[in-house]
Amino acid sequence: MTRAGSEPGKNGKGAASAVQSVDRAVSVLEILARRGEAGVTEVAGELGVHKSTAFRLLGVLENRGLVAQAREHGAYRLGAGVLRLAGAAALRLDISQEGVPVCRELADELGETVNMAVVDEDAAVNIMQARGTAAVTAQNWLGRRTPLHATSSGKVFLAHMPPALREDRLARPLPRFTERTVIDPPALRDELDGVLEQGYAVTREELELGLAAVAAPVRSHDGSVIAAISVSGPVYRLTAGRLPRLGGRTAAAAAELSRRMGYGF
Repeated sequence: MTRAGSEPGKNGKGAASAVQSVDRAVSVLEILARRGEAGVTEVAGELGVHKSTAFRLLGVLENRGLVAQAREHGAYRLGAGVLRLAGAAALRLDISQEGVPVCRELADELGETVNMAVVDEDAAVNIMQARGTAAVTAQNWLGRRTPLHATSSGKVFLAHMPPALREDRLARPLPRFTERTVIDPPALRDELDGVLEQGYAVTREELELGLAAVAAPVRSHDGSVIAAISVSGPVYRLTAGRLPRLGGRTAAAAAELSRRMGYGF
């Protein structure tokens, strides 16, 4: 029979040793991040451990791809695995929280309604909204599912889908909401090609009469499109002549949010 209290003590000692090893491994990564590269002797000196301990730590991290050893002089540097972990963390950033100041600034500057949407299978869903001074009577788009082919955000998502997935969406019946809704697949393909070229999408009275909008893509750290920022308002304010400037400004705001989400680093 095990003596009471003996096993917890044993486990506690093992846990403390494991925590110390984790702490040292993280310290190794911090050393390499700060120095760029370092040898076993340098790592051991900064950690205050024997060279054999530093060598074992570096070996484990190398096996995980978190550090890499230069063949020419044997020094260690951060490995590609660190980028993988950083990318996973970037994907979990709260895009809604990061998008608030960007969308708020854009709404204040343009005076129009600014929405941020994500794609949900065959629809664009608005997850955030900011209203400008000229949009005090604008309707609430939060949580609303809108069709991909008849909205500016939806066209952004369609334009950046893998070709096979896009063709699957275009092969389905496309409902007409107004006389201006584009439901002809070849015409829509041409328009989506234009979205890729100019960096933003435009709709005028395709979902609702009297409503115009522009939208641009928000990218994650790996370049994939994870959201769209749109600016919408009545056609008498969002005139054909004004839309290119609004599109460019919306694209700049989307690029700023993309940067916050890790794109370009």
